[in-house]
Amino acid sequence: MYKYYPKKRYNETLSFLKKHITTTESILDLGIVNPFSEIMKKEGYHVTNTSGEDLDENREKVQATTTDLVTAFEILEHLLNPYTLLKDIPAEKLIISIPLRLWFSSAYQSKTDKWDRHYHEFEDWQLDWLLEKTGWTIIDSKKWTNPVKKIGIRPFLRLFTPRYYIVYAIRKQC
Repeated sequence: MYKYYPKKRYNETLSFLKKHITTTESILDLGIVNPFSEIMKKEGYHVTNTSGEDLDENREKVQATTTDLVTAFEILEHLLNPYTLLKDIPAEKLIISIPLRLWFSSAYQSKTDKWDRHYHEFEDWQLDWLLEKTGWTIIDSKKWTNPVKKIGIRPFLRLFTPRYYIVYAIRKQC
């Protein structure tokens, strides 16, 4: 495990990525350069990012990609229409992670940033169905918890309720 990264989700995501993708494959990471895209580069992956464009409205960079893999780490929940984006990805491989919908907590919405909010918080079966309908075949998936260092009922529930879900999928062959 990669314990030198501060967040559990970074460690889990990197472990899953290394399980399925070699450092010789090129990656388009949806979203601006972020701490995890920097981790991927540090680990030897060839990563480019989108430029912060609204992926509901502007998918040109995604449609034009010639990379082997597209990654979307905690991106789909911010989109109004992830269906169209997933249909438009020309790459043959895809890794997506999402925060799962929690029955004991409402969807995340920043109080200060109008763009930092979750329109969708999926259950695992919903993401699976979305991928199937958009032409992807799931090869592997994993869930993990995200405990917090707080006291209370919700922090207690987070000890054993999965918070994140990650999927590796390939484009269906017609």
